[in-house]
Amino acid sequence: MAETNPSAASAPTVAVIGAGAWGLALAMQARRAGRPVTLWARTPARIGARLPGVTLPADIAVTGTLPTAGLVLLAVPLQHLRAIAARLPPGGPLICCAKGIEAGTLALPLELLADVQPGRAAGVLTGPSFAAEVAAGLPAAVVLAAGQEAVRAEAIAALATPAFRLYGNDDPVGAQVGGAAKNVIAIAAGAVIGAGLGENARAGLITRGLAELGRLAAALGGRAETVSGLSGLGDLLLTCTSAQSRNYAFGLALGRGEAPAAILAGRSAVTEGVATAPALLARALARGVAVPIAAAVAAVLAGRITLDQAIAALLARPLRDE
Repeated sequence: MAETNPSAASAPTVAVIGAGAWGLALAMQARRAGRPVTLWARTPARIGARLPGVTLPADIAVTGTLPTAGLVLLAVPLQHLRAIAARLPPGGPLICCAKGIEAGTLALPLELLADVQPGRAAGVLTGPSFAAEVAAGLPAAVVLAAGQEAVRAEAIAALATPAFRLYGNDDPVGAQVGGAAKNVIAIAAGAVIGAGLGENARAGLITRGLAELGRLAAALGGRAETVSGLSGLGDLLLTCTSAQSRNYAFGLALGRGEAPAAILAGRSAVTEGVATAPALLARALARGVAVPIAAAVAAVLAGRITLDQAIAALLARPLRDE
């Protein structure tokens, strides 16, 4: 049974921006943690379409007006974050709950927020967390990463319950890289299984993908060890092994021979790794960081090489010490 925690009249409000699956789950989790919750939806009448069978508690206020106070959880897809964040009135800290790199600008989430909301306190919520399980109150452990300790403490207090464990982290760069890159690696992991290459191949790919995450995090100013935690390894384990993952499911279809455009045409939910792959590669190339798995995914998605060619190229890489 899901936890419940009645709100206290003095508890600060949590505003959740975005009524997709993750936004609904976070709104329910904040309510369990005892906070009054406001959920912003572009089309309030369609609430619940993203999480079939889940009923939003009646005491969560649904609105079409952007919030002016309280902690703000931004649960919109990364590629739409700039437009929404730019419209936000002044208010409390912004916590980005999306993962990825913005196409075009190549900005990580907090870089994007600093651009459109300069000087405003911000952090990121990341880690292994399927929305449906969080909505159901099942146990999960995630990371709240921010440079300011006060931001970490405020967000953790607003969301934490015994079954939803939040760990603070003062390396938001490493946490963001892990959250972005894991979607790209998950596409590759799905393709490995879809192509019938076996579990050994997937395990090797996940491990080498983790090495790519660490190199890139360090090159961008984060810490390589951050990606060994929930925001890197934890997210990889979840996203690269479960068909609940949109990115892994996309990779499975890719490995079975379906064309990228046809796969995307058959789904309404965002597959963030598709947009992130070329942006991640561009950030890595700009810093001289080798990310062969991400590069292979980007090349296949762009139609520059086939999946078979990508697999052959990865297997033909020179042998060296780990």
